[in-house]
Amino acid sequence: MTLPERKNYPQLGEVNAPYVHAVKQGETLYVSGLTAFGTAAQQGNMAEQAEAIFEQLRDVAAAENTSLAALLKVTIFITSFTEIAALRDVLYRNYGEHLPASSLVQVSGLFSTDLRIEIEAIFAL
Repeated sequence: MTLPERKNYPQLGEVNAPYVHAVKQGETLYVSGLTAFGTAAQQGNMAEQAEAIFEQLRDVAAAENTSLAALLKVTIFITSFTEIAALRDVLYRNYGEHLPASSLVQVSGLFSTDLRIEIEAIFAL
């Protein structure tokens, strides 16, 4: 068995916790939860934060020579359903015709009170 490759992406910033940005096993890439923390959207609404996260996902995809069309599954953690309509607009715009499998979970909070959304992703490579 080949051990998985642990990956960090400079464009996502430095990791200051016990995890890596992603783990690659075979032709599958598992991306840790991404947030708008440290971006201009950190203080923004859920849609703005989601757009910042999708920019990060595009950066990861580009680094792996793929695109968002290769998304297999996303898990989305939100702190409130009050902004769900705007979030859906962001999701449809970013997915285009390549809808992934998805789970949406409401949580009581994320690691910073500014954050409204966190997204984990799995890519086929």
